[in-house]
Amino acid sequence: MARWAWLALGVALTGLGVVGLILPLMPGTVFLILAAACFTRSSPRLERWLLEHPRYGPTVVAWRRDGVIPVRAKILAFVGMGFSLALVSVSDAPPIAIVSTAALIAAGALYVGTRPSRPKAERPPQRLTPP
Repeated sequence: MARWAWLALGVALTGLGVVGLILPLMPGTVFLILAAACFTRSSPRLERWLLEHPRYGPTVVAWRRDGVIPVRAKILAFVGMGFSLALVSVSDAPPIAIVSTAALIAAGALYVGTRPSRPKAERPPQRLTPP
């Protein structure tokens, strides 16, 4: 029964991921990463399909291997976070909700911003000695 639940969740997350790659303010890659995790627990065939997909696979593989978030995804994430904070700020939300939202968004932005933007193989070598 659990396998079927993971499979259903993986299929739903894949659908959301594909929609998210089309819509500018929805984070598609996050859903695809979560879908791959669900397929790991339910369907090795669908996991392989997702990881080997020419359009969706490279970002999921880069995340799994190196924790990479591409620059474009980071920019979209920051724009979405800013838009969310702006919406909450102009709403009738109590001040504690606005401050809490700002703190959570800041934590999320810090996490996203500190992830590498390219896989290790593509990064320039670091110098061990000062120039």
